[in-house]
Amino acid sequence: MPLTKLQFRPGIVQDLTSYSNEGGWRDGDKVRFRLGYPEKIGGWAKYTSSTFLGTCRALHNWIALDGSNYLGLGTNLKYYLEEGGTYNDITPIRTGSPTSAGVITFSAVTSAPFSSTITVTHTNHGAVAGDFVTFSSAASLGGNMNANVLNQEYSINQVLSASSYEITAKDLLGVTVTSNGSDTGNGGSNTVGNYQINVGLNSTVGGTGWGAGLFGGRTSAPLQTTLNEGGTLSASDTTITVTSTTGIVANDVILIDNELILVGGISSNDLTGCTRGYAGLTPPSPNVNTSGPSIAATHTDGSLVILAKGNADAADDFSGWGVAASGGLTTTTQIRLWSHDNFGENLLINPRDSGVFYWQKTTGTGSRAAELSTISGTKRSVPTICKQIMVSDRDRHVLAFGADGLGSSTDTQGNGVQDPLLIRFSSQESPIDWFPTSSNTAGDLRLGSGSTFVKAIETKREILVWTDTALTSMRFIGPPFTFGLQQLASNITIAGPNAAVATEDFVFWMGDDNFYVYAGQTKQLQCTVKDKVFNDINLDQNDKIYGGVNSEFSEVFWFYASASSQSNDRYVVYNYLDKIWYYGNLSRTAWLDRGTRPFPIATDNNGYLYNQEFGHDDDGAAMDSYIESAVMDIGDGDRFTFIDKVIPDLSFSGSTAISTPQATFTIKSRDNPGEDFSSTGSGTAVRTQTVPVEEYTQQLYLRSRGRSFAMRVQSAAVGSKWRLGSPRVNLRQDGRR
Repeated sequence: MPLTKLQFRPGIVQDLTSYSNEGGWRDGDKVRFRLGYPEKIGGWAKYTSSTFLGTCRALHNWIALDGSNYLGLGTNLKYYLEEGGTYNDITPIRTGSPTSAGVITFSAVTSAPFSSTITVTHTNHGAVAGDFVTFSSAASLGGNMNANVLNQEYSINQVLSASSYEITAKDLLGVTVTSNGSDTGNGGSNTVGNYQINVGLNSTVGGTGWGAGLFGGRTSAPLQTTLNEGGTLSASDTTITVTSTTGIVANDVILIDNELILVGGISSNDLTGCTRGYAGLTPPSPNVNTSGPSIAATHTDGSLVILAKGNADAADDFSGWGVAASGGLTTTTQIRLWSHDNFGENLLINPRDSGVFYWQKTTGTGSRAAELSTISGTKRSVPTICKQIMVSDRDRHVLAFGADGLGSSTDTQGNGVQDPLLIRFSSQESPIDWFPTSSNTAGDLRLGSGSTFVKAIETKREILVWTDTALTSMRFIGPPFTFGLQQLASNITIAGPNAAVATEDFVFWMGDDNFYVYAGQTKQLQCTVKDKVFNDINLDQNDKIYGGVNSEFSEVFWFYASASSQSNDRYVVYNYLDKIWYYGNLSRTAWLDRGTRPFPIATDNNGYLYNQEFGHDDDGAAMDSYIESAVMDIGDGDRFTFIDKVIPDLSFSGSTAISTPQATFTIKSRDNPGEDFSSTGSGTAVRTQTVPVEEYTQQLYLRSRGRSFAMRVQSAAVGSKWRLGSPRVNLRQDGRR
């Protein structure tokens, strides 16, 4: 029989059966469609060998007047400004830092076994595990823990209590340092600590409501020590000696066996003035057993002493049976996300549900962002908390979404009470004047639908604002109201704060179970891989979904975590020019389209920044890409088909491995729907010429027999770039059985 030309519709279709999609593509990875034909996507390479700390989920690029090309990166641990391959840490310092001299002291282990752990004492330090603090003016402890070891930036390993935490000692090269017997000092009376804002979570975690946690209400790691009386503790003793009083303060409640004890004071390792058989607290005071008074009893040395109620450290608390959990626990705890925008040369940044900070170009990359309410100028009612910050480019207002309310006309800051639906805007051309008067354009608006703000994105004509249930248009209308709101759609969802992206003419976003587009009106996109995506997505990690634009190829990406993953490992693409879909596997946490830089930029979970669409490989290693068709047959599939030859219509133009680019053609056959493919024939097309060959005509000989067949093209060769046209196959009817 004559050769048969295989023509396929562009795009991947997963939401139909393979037979009903005959003439289409069924599966693929790292493949896009251009002019209707599949080809391997571009590769990527590290922008710099340096890494940043944490997982990046926000990117922002701009050029200053002097030509400096800045890239802002917000991670769960820090905020960086990248310039020239160098990551400059501009993470804000939190309120109260630097500390007064002498409020911080150190202690090291001075007897064998020695340790690299240093205990830092600072009353009401406000830190959480993972926070960064920089010490200065500390004196040597007397041995290995010298001043150079102490006066550095440290990440806090463990918070012991509201007044102490632990760090791991290191030298200036980052090598761990172990104490010795001479490290008996406390760092002197001049030690100063500079605390960066609290770090954020890297993954969304569940709450601790009913059924969560350990039986009886204990936390997984409550602060604890042991009884050290040198004998039995009687039921009448009011002074109790323990191995360590670190983390215990006056008015704490401890638990020994089944007895609750109220601590009166601390003297060395003694708990003094104790109330034995403490009856507990009555609601609404939490965290103490309220089932009735505990009974004073005798206790043997070595008995476990547990902090049942700490004055300031709820993480160490113990809840009795039937007592509600405390500490503002919610059904989910949010990951750290940032919003950012440049105001002229300067940068506004905001960690979600936290303060607003300002970095000034004139201070240089060696300076940190400062609280917006502290910069020079006349400040009025500056927001102290919000969910997103934005600069309206057309009219030069700073917008704060989900912000705290106004203070008085004389207040520097807002009232500190966050309203999740409140939108506030500064006066035109002023990032620090937020109190409305007759002589400025500052003001506020409140969204009318939903329970919380989720995302705002600026387009050419308006600002689109999503709540958890509605989409609203915000437009500049001028005095006296400045901005106006118009609801565009209700009963509509958005999957997360980074799930919406704007192109030149459209805004696309991913909802909880659908994809949407806005171009003057809201429409649901017909998605041919909808079931593939939404049936295999980790809904608990929706905040990690990141949408990005690859304008060179008219593509919108969404990176997301599959059902079995805690991190982004999949992507789905909508080609808005051809109106087709495809997908693949790739770990990316943030994406920025090319603009002032020649390539799109993306980040991964390992702290690297990548140039995308760069070369044809996975950072120098082979990139595996493939495309596979739906099944095909002759007639209605009542006859067997025999295939013994393929003429690949394949181009390797642009490959960097001149002598070795290759792709494997596989024909898979089966007899009936639902069966595995049992008959397989493969052949590899290899370009051996040393000059580019646009069209490929080499014949591949193989053997495959079945009632239906599918074709797969795959390449994993370093430097290979391939594009498939319309291959031909030699096939014939081969009977009915």
